[in-house]
Amino acid sequence: MNYQALIDRIDDRIVDDSRRVVATFLVVTLLFTAGLGNVSTNSGTSQFTSGLPAEQAFERVNEEFSPTFTADTGSAQLVQRGENVLSKEGLLRMLRVQQRLSADDDLRVQSTSSAAQLVAQRLDPSATTLGAQIRTVERASESDVDRAVRDVAATNPRFGSLVSTDFNREAATASATVGIVTHEVPAGLSSGTGQSGSSPLTSIQQRAQFTVQSAAGGSMTVFGTGVVASENASVLVDSILIVVPAAVLFILLFLVVAYRDLADLLLGTLSLFMAIVWTFGFMGLAGIPFSTLLIAVPPLLLAVGIDFGIHAVNRYREERADGTGIADSMRVTTDQLLVAFFIVTGTTVIGFGANLTSSLPPIRDFGAVAAIGMTFTFLIFGVFLPAAKVELDRLRERYPIPTLSRRPLGSDGSALARVLGGGVYVANRAPVLFVGLLLLTSAGSGVYATDVSTSFERTDFLPPEENPDFLMQLPEPFRPGTYTVTEQINFLDDTFDARQSDTTTIYLERPMRQDDALESIYRTNRDPPDSFVRENGRADATSILTVIQDRAARDPEFRRLVQRNDHNDNGVPDDNLGKVYDYLLDSSSRDRALRYIGEDYRNARIVYMVQADASNDDVAADTRQVAADFRYTAIATGNTVVLQAVTDLVLESAVQSLVVALAGTALFLMAAYRVLEGQASLGIANLVPIVVTVSAIAGTMRLLGIPFNAITATILAVTIGLGVDYTVHVTHRFADEIQEQPLQAALDATVSGTGGALLGSMLTTTAGIGVLALAISPALGQFGVLTAISIVYAFLTSVFVLPSVLVIWWRVTQREWSVTPRPSLGETDSPIPGDD
Repeated sequence: MNYQALIDRIDDRIVDDSRRVVATFLVVTLLFTAGLGNVSTNSGTSQFTSGLPAEQAFERVNEEFSPTFTADTGSAQLVQRGENVLSKEGLLRMLRVQQRLSADDDLRVQSTSSAAQLVAQRLDPSATTLGAQIRTVERASESDVDRAVRDVAATNPRFGSLVSTDFNREAATASATVGIVTHEVPAGLSSGTGQSGSSPLTSIQQRAQFTVQSAAGGSMTVFGTGVVASENASVLVDSILIVVPAAVLFILLFLVVAYRDLADLLLGTLSLFMAIVWTFGFMGLAGIPFSTLLIAVPPLLLAVGIDFGIHAVNRYREERADGTGIADSMRVTTDQLLVAFFIVTGTTVIGFGANLTSSLPPIRDFGAVAAIGMTFTFLIFGVFLPAAKVELDRLRERYPIPTLSRRPLGSDGSALARVLGGGVYVANRAPVLFVGLLLLTSAGSGVYATDVSTSFERTDFLPPEENPDFLMQLPEPFRPGTYTVTEQINFLDDTFDARQSDTTTIYLERPMRQDDALESIYRTNRDPPDSFVRENGRADATSILTVIQDRAARDPEFRRLVQRNDHNDNGVPDDNLGKVYDYLLDSSSRDRALRYIGEDYRNARIVYMVQADASNDDVAADTRQVAADFRYTAIATGNTVVLQAVTDLVLESAVQSLVVALAGTALFLMAAYRVLEGQASLGIANLVPIVVTVSAIAGTMRLLGIPFNAITATILAVTIGLGVDYTVHVTHRFADEIQEQPLQAALDATVSGTGGALLGSMLTTTAGIGVLALAISPALGQFGVLTAISIVYAFLTSVFVLPSVLVIWWRVTQREWSVTPRPSLGETDSPIPGDD
């Protein structure tokens, strides 16, 4: 394949039509800006659960088993704290807040409930309105209130779930209580799991928060999915406001050191800006929402773009330092680097694109956007920047544009070149021993990394309870807001007995009129798994069978109907089930029945109580096993099962994307080097440092206690994508140098020339991506730290490990490789490389 002819044509366009190339790229940039205004945001956990079978079943459960002809609802908790929230003053504060909320039509309050209402009705059973309950408590003495609290605690089981676990019955005191407010919201908002962007429920609960603050001061707050969604969106915005300026600041600082020339610095910065505009413009035009995970894309593109820019300018300066003219210097530069950039782009796209195999939509979006953005970066830094650099230097010849430095990084004889030569020193003395020890160490690190944990928790997307002091010292608008959700969640978990809400669900899809439909539910409830709550050896479950048994216990006519159709006298009808259901739906039990059976009798749900101390993994596994015991289609679902399904997919995504990225990268490199150098094995040599890097980053994750989660699951594939960037530059430069020089000289020239550019790129991109550690989202911060570490590892293995690998490769293949140097700029000399 004569790829050189294609490269020569591109060289001609860059050098001979530089002005037209620059103008074309600027016009395309303007076109992509049209998509910037269409970029929407998506935050929270719901973006990861969308489309999962368990989530789809959960949505159907919520849609089908809600009361007929009633509006959707959303609830919020009124969290009250104080020395004694059950005192007369504390009860009145709760009741008055409930009354204020109910009186605000914009809050669409359907109902409220609280321990204060239970106490008021104990004092006066006829006090059925909030106004009457407030007057009742106002007239009561403190001793009357204490007596009523003790009586309600003794007789009403619901009271215990509304007060904190430090409730003292004798003293009638508690430090916290919760009230429940139910809002009517537009259809469809009360179903599903997780929390995401803004919605009417979010607006309602934000307004309720203001009302509560004004009515109760700091003693009461509102907590609900709308509040969580609001803070998720704020975390996303605040993270962007902190991360992007910090990345720009660090990048500019290191670019100044790398370029050491104002005009080149501005040109490199413009190219970076164009890469971001193209990528985000594409997102807007393609309708891809900006999610938490996509915050990582700009730093990743900056990482690769900075690397390309520094290499292009540095390589061009090497030629110019030898006295070569502008056109010829750029031809040599693009002649070499376009091939290297293409290989880097191909392998990086494979690394990022491997995430398209994930079952989680946000990870697929990340893979697609990062891969497209990488392609844009290749075009901008491979074609636009060289053309603009040619045009800039031609202008310098005509006008007095200041030139501060033209010296390339890591030039021969510099202190930096001597440091970077450490890898060559080892390669010349004991390359086989060194590489062997590294591979053994990598294998050990890989085994050590098999115990990296996996998680998918709501706290991965929530801010910490307290932001670091240095972030709070930032000026506006960069200073993050005050977040309360994490503290509220921890407080509720620590303060209230949540066992009553621990449930799991099975969704049945089968004809419920068939004679064995109810018997199958009855049989499956026998001998439940360990994570399920038991009562007399049976699962504590609520289903249509429960509704039937409860109705039969108090309705003689219905009881006789059940008995006539119960052939084995176990209390479960197994004949004429349609008549049994019809009776229920024509009675006062209709609404309750429709919560557990579809109106067409073709599906049903069963809700199981689970142990409070059971792990999500155990609950999900046991629910799936119980579902598998049904003869007909039964789907395990519910919040616990859905979130555990995502947790399982996180690990699957990490392993799957790693395998795809490694396999795809290996095949691509072998094919590329087979075409370019006639040696496919050079692609394998290129991959060895990447394997070392991936193993090291996986071991580092376990060492630092960082789990695979919805965001860090991409890190292994990303490490391959970014790591190949470094190894390709070294390998491709070596392949060029070895055709003109002996092995030792080729290694020295490769490491001193390319190593300097790699160091500048590593420092810049590590700082640029490392600023993700400043993000408010903990998972995003972990991703930033891991990516920065992986870049450092990739640099170290490229400069200090790859030379030994290349020496081994050369010794193995030199007898088979007949060197035919590629013609460059009409030269025909063909020096034969030798080994010293």
